[in-house]
Amino acid sequence: MKLQQLKYLSEVARRGLNLSEAAEALHTSQPGISKQIRLLEEELGVQILVRHGKRVVDVTEPGKLILGIAERMLKDAENLKQVARDFSSEDAGALVIATTHTQARYALPPVVRRFTQLYPRVRLSLRQGSPQHIADLVKSGEADIAIATEATELYGGLVLLPCSQWNHCVITPLKHPLLKERQLTLEAIARHPVITYDFAFTGDSPIRRAFDNKGITPNVVLTAIDADVIKAYVEMGLGIGILAKMAFDPARDLGLRLIDASHLFDPSMTRIGVRPDTYLRGYVYDFIELFAPHLKRAVVEATLRGEGSSYEL
Repeated sequence: MKLQQLKYLSEVARRGLNLSEAAEALHTSQPGISKQIRLLEEELGVQILVRHGKRVVDVTEPGKLILGIAERMLKDAENLKQVARDFSSEDAGALVIATTHTQARYALPPVVRRFTQLYPRVRLSLRQGSPQHIADLVKSGEADIAIATEATELYGGLVLLPCSQWNHCVITPLKHPLLKERQLTLEAIARHPVITYDFAFTGDSPIRRAFDNKGITPNVVLTAIDADVIKAYVEMGLGIGILAKMAFDPARDLGLRLIDASHLFDPSMTRIGVRPDTYLRGYVYDFIELFAPHLKRAVVEATLRGEGSSYEL
C-alpha cells in the first residue's frame, strides 16, 4: 500500500468519481490512476469502486470505510510534514485564513499588521467567501482556520472557538424617514426595501429569527456577501441596509447614517474554526491569540483534545 494510491483514491472521490478530472488535478494520466487503485483493491482483497465499462459510477460500502481511513492517513502524513517543517523553520511557512469580507475588511487589519511584524517570513493569505465556502475551505484542508460569524451549523466536523460578540445596525441614506423614528422597530424596518447579507435569512440567523418571531416578512430587494456592496446600494437609495455594526465607519461612510439595532437582533458570535485532526504550527496559535487574546495556546490545545468543547465567552 502506497500513500500515492490513497491520494489517487481520495482525489477521485473529491472529483465526483470523475477520473479525467482527478488525473488533471494530480498532473498524471487517467490509466495511471485506474491502475494504482486496482492494485490497491487487489492488495486489500476488496472492491472499492463500482465500475460500468470505463466509468466509475459509485463507491462500495467497504470502499466508503476505506476512503474515510485513507483521508485520515493522508491528513496524518501531512501533519508529519508540518511537524518537520515546524522544527526545521519555526518562523517561516504559510497561513491560509478563510473568512467573511466583513471580518477581513474591518476586524482583521490590526491583527494582520501585528502578525506580519512578528512573522515576516510567513506568507499570509485571506480567502473571502460565504459561510458555506469558508467551511468547505477548512474542511478540505485548503485553509488552515476559518473565522466564522454566521451559519455555524455549516461547520460540523470543525472545532469552534468563541472569539467575540458583535451586533447589527441599520444604515440609511441621509435624511431618510426612518431616522425620524423615536425608536427603531422591526415593523418600521419592514415598511422599507431592505438590503442585507446573503445569509441573513437562511439557517438560524439572528435577523431571520427576529422577524420570524414577530411574524413579519421584510421586503428584501438585494442581498450580498460584501458589506461594502450593501453600503453602496443603500447610498444609491435602493433601500435601507442591515449589516454588522463594525462595518460602518463614520469617517468614511459620510453619505450614510447608522441606527443601532442591538435591541432588535440577538448578538452574533465570531468563532475560529479548526479541523480537529490538523497539526497547528506555533505561529498559528499566535495568530489566534492576537485575534482573540483569551484563546491562549493551552486553551486551544485543550479544546482540540476535547477537554474544553463547552468553553464559551
